[in-house]
Amino acid sequence: MKAALDGNGIHTEMAAISRTFVMKCGGSTLEELPDSFYEDLVKLQGSGIQPVIVHGGGPAISENLSKLGIETKFVNGLRYTSEEVLDVVEMVLAGSINKKIVRRIGQSSGKALGLSGVDGDLIVARPVSASAEVGLVGDVVGVNASLIEGVLKLGYMPVIAPVGVGANGQRYNINADTAAGAVASELGVQRMIVVTDVPGILKSVNGEKRVLPVVTVQQIEDMILSGEIYGGMIPKVRAAIACINGKVREVVIVDGSQPGVLGKVLAGEIIGTKIMRM
Repeated sequence: MKAALDGNGIHTEMAAISRTFVMKCGGSTLEELPDSFYEDLVKLQGSGIQPVIVHGGGPAISENLSKLGIETKFVNGLRYTSEEVLDVVEMVLAGSINKKIVRRIGQSSGKALGLSGVDGDLIVARPVSASAEVGLVGDVVGVNASLIEGVLKLGYMPVIAPVGVGANGQRYNINADTAAGAVASELGVQRMIVVTDVPGILKSVNGEKRVLPVVTVQQIEDMILSGEIYGGMIPKVRAAIACINGKVREVVIVDGSQPGVLGKVLAGEIIGTKIMRM
């Protein structure tokens, strides 16, 4: 971000970045989020903090595929994506879900602008290494940070649907956690917040599931190997590790239904699971 002038002089690039955070919201969580969550988002925006939202929409995609008689298949937590499936993915993510989020922010008197990763080459992608097994699923190779920064400067909250585009114009289905991690790293924000319907990363202690308040990258790798982290949680933590290895200082996984959860995370309260580099 470029430096800007105000009455007190020059805001440095780092000061601008410190007021921005990336929030990833899962598709299974979106329908359950209370109005108060969106009101909290708008309050943060009004206080000068700049949220950037990257969202998923898995359940709605599966529901629409079912209605159309198209098979839903997952391989290692990633949706198998043919051109036929991708048409539905784009329709749901960049269409109905994206605009519903924008609308709910507007209903809370906020200002949001919905974008797809295809718009302005916002998310540039290439096929994942396992494309033979998963189809048109992409890895992120570039993020147009200047487009996101431009939207923020206009006073709008960017709401990004994770559909990417390749050099030849080919669309790709991007895992939302992967897309959010790439956006956070490219923007150089200090914190990414992953909003889910679980309280954080759970570990069995004496037969009881407990939330881990802080985990390191090595602990996560160990839990994946042991099977304690599995299924859809694996892409979440992999994306967290990828952006922590970049510029992001920490990733926090929280339950979006907890009152005032975003403000609590930004204030440094111990809530959910914080993933740290060390």
